[in-house]
Amino acid sequence: MKKQLLLFLSLLGYFSLHAQSKKPNILYILVDQWRAQSIGYAGDQVVKTPHLDQLEKESLNLRRAISGMPVCSPHRASLITGQYPLTHGVFMNDVLLDSNSTTIAKSYKQAGYQTAYIGKWHMDGHGRSSYIPVTRRQGFDYWKALECTHDYNHSEYYSGDSPVKKTWESYDAIAQSEDVVKYLKAQSNSSQPFMLFISIGSPHDPYQTAPEKYRKMYENVTIKLRDNVPPENREKAIKDARGYYAHMTAIDDCVGQMWQTLKDQGLDENTILVFSSDHGDLLGSHGAWNKQQPYEESIRVPFLLHYPKAFGRKGKKVDVLLNTPDIMPTLLGLTHMKVPKTVEGHDFSSVLKAKKKDNVKYTLISCVQPFGQWPRAKGGREYRGLVSDRYTYVKDLQGPWLMFDNKNDPFQTTNLVNQASVKGIQSQMEKALQAELKKRKDEFHSGLYYVKQWNYLIDETETVPYQKVNYQGIPIKDLSTGYPQNIK
Repeated sequence: MKKQLLLFLSLLGYFSLHAQSKKPNILYILVDQWRAQSIGYAGDQVVKTPHLDQLEKESLNLRRAISGMPVCSPHRASLITGQYPLTHGVFMNDVLLDSNSTTIAKSYKQAGYQTAYIGKWHMDGHGRSSYIPVTRRQGFDYWKALECTHDYNHSEYYSGDSPVKKTWESYDAIAQSEDVVKYLKAQSNSSQPFMLFISIGSPHDPYQTAPEKYRKMYENVTIKLRDNVPPENREKAIKDARGYYAHMTAIDDCVGQMWQTLKDQGLDENTILVFSSDHGDLLGSHGAWNKQQPYEESIRVPFLLHYPKAFGRKGKKVDVLLNTPDIMPTLLGLTHMKVPKTVEGHDFSSVLKAKKKDNVKYTLISCVQPFGQWPRAKGGREYRGLVSDRYTYVKDLQGPWLMFDNKNDPFQTTNLVNQASVKGIQSQMEKALQAELKKRKDEFHSGLYYVKQWNYLIDETETVPYQKVNYQGIPIKDLSTGYPQNIK
């Protein structure tokens, strides 16, 4: 009897210690084209984001987070490799990320984590509706994903190893979030940690396709546009903002549901919950729409990091210049894992834990090759630049192009480039930019130089013609624009 009691107490101690030492889970919520400025806690008084507002009150708010190359595929490739675009080669949409890459999923899988991916992928380059085989899933096991679609109400996906296409039963953000809920419930009693990515396609345009319930919320409200939207763009911007906000509120409800499930299942304390976006949306600012450009509405993204076990439940604003390649090493650092040598990003985990001072003064932004929604016909151009805690400095192939004092001119309406008042600061940032480019082995050639180097096929607009052939010129059988059929 005494031996049985000792055995019981020993096992109890083992399982108690095991539970305490269990590695943290990760739930990464990635949305598409949600700019940092359009959210309740950031000061937008029109958009309804109550769940995210509450999450911000209980999280680290990395309010200077940057999408270093603000367009879909480059961000995603940098996010999961910790590398800059000229290293991993994904500097345009609809090209393939090398399946031999060292990725965040492979790293966590090797460490004993379950890995899962739900939603939009956009790193495969073999057509937007084509089946993605296991060998090109970069280490993710649980799989309910599609390369790319913005047809949110008829959204397709592939599940597991089956090449048979399925359709989400409702507006995809809602259906995908419900799948996350099921996944989390299944993990609540597991001794194995998980890393789960949900990648939501909205609030990316088309703007007017959120469920009617959410669109009605913004039908008659007064929309306040940003001060840098020109008068001639206001009517369109107001209409689009109504739909943009509707998508956001729908997503906010989804975030609330997923977060509540973490709490209900006893997972919240030891789960790193991240909410972020791949890039922003100009939505009429500077007379432009969408992304790629170096303005704040394009490059600045929300980044909430909720991890009660390490940071408690009292919110804190953090001003580190987190760039896309920094995300992988920072998460690895927070989970006490070794950062692979292939990673180029900076590990901010010790800074976030207040164990180390922040010594990052600048972070790199770039457009290697303009394409798609920002072609040369619409002013698209190559650029390299730096963002500091106050200034944005950008060069194109002709030389210095833009410089803004983001403290005194938050809407970036006054270009200070080459002005005497900032001569010293511009010179300092130019020197720092050259040092950063040298570090990245970036000689800042024309975009077509790199297109040729990576052997990508492009059309007359210098965009990968993903609707007919892939980036290699191979015909695509499963044709899709990624948009609803009635929208060009």
